[in-house]
Amino acid sequence: MQTHTGDIRFTATRAEDGLRLDMVIVGHYPTCSRTQAAGLIKDGFIRIKDRVVKPAQPVHSGDEIRGRFPPPDPEEIIPEDISLEILYRDDDIITVNKPPGLVVHPAPGHKTGTLVHGLLYHFPDIFAVGGRMRPGIVHRLDKDTSGCLVVALNDAAHQHISAQFKARTVHKEYLALASGRRLDETGEIDQPIGRHPVNRKQMTVHGRRSRRARTLWQVVRRYPSATLVRLHLKTGRTHQIRVHLNALGHPVVGDAVYGPRRNIHTLDTGPGRRIRIPRQMLHARCLGFTHPSTGKRVRFEAPVPPDMAAVIDALNTGNGPLASNEAFLFRTKEEK
Repeated sequence: MQTHTGDIRFTATRAEDGLRLDMVIVGHYPTCSRTQAAGLIKDGFIRIKDRVVKPAQPVHSGDEIRGRFPPPDPEEIIPEDISLEILYRDDDIITVNKPPGLVVHPAPGHKTGTLVHGLLYHFPDIFAVGGRMRPGIVHRLDKDTSGCLVVALNDAAHQHISAQFKARTVHKEYLALASGRRLDETGEIDQPIGRHPVNRKQMTVHGRRSRRARTLWQVVRRYPSATLVRLHLKTGRTHQIRVHLNALGHPVVGDAVYGPRRNIHTLDTGPGRRIRIPRQMLHARCLGFTHPSTGKRVRFEAPVPPDMAAVIDALNTGNGPLASNEAFLFRTKEEK
């Protein structure tokens, strides 16, 4: 961990001519790692001739290098004994079935009780993997989205899997209840997603500085007021499925951010019948990627949690049992 504090002031020497700035910083401050130095440079804490540069910027003899080490973060993640449903574990990775309501990593308003706090309790060696505030984390799920999530147990695995997410070679399959029943049987929505220009907590297909986002879907079953849908993410934008289904006019059932304001917490299941909706009905059912050590393709499935299964059971009442090609979606871990 970086232990230096205070100002950075020195002039590059002839011996340092042509070296990367991050390496020069490490040479002057040995307890500062290259990763930490690169982060400080990217954030503008360390500059050359008062110019913000990149970590790989070559230093020239006589350059004035100025900056400061920011004060250490007083916050510390204290491991917590949080129960985790482990789907798979080896020396490189673990996959968990994240329950709804659990935040993945510390953030404003969620300083304790996150998945990271539980991971540090059960797997203390991941503390320095990938960053102090998000150890082991290579991707995330929204608080109220359940399902399959992979965690790296060492730096090599973290870099390997992160690269796969960036290259879009990770298979990501979700199950959702979409509002309404007029969604096409199959389809693809290819609309860019960016930050909402007014509500900064929301994303939108009409935002500025949007990035391409692709979602494929297939209808599993239609109900009187909802549609059970299987979705494949070809990209991984924030709130992608929720934003795309909303753009189609079929927001995720129970989505308090993108769904309709009226009757957000109940759903019509038939004549005179309504059921309570506890949260957004979205579940990350399957995750597939190349294992960082074996090089083989692996695939993990997370069973649908009880709250979502109960809603679907209520919808199936009066609509007949699921067909064999549908029922596999709801098999428990013991049945597979």
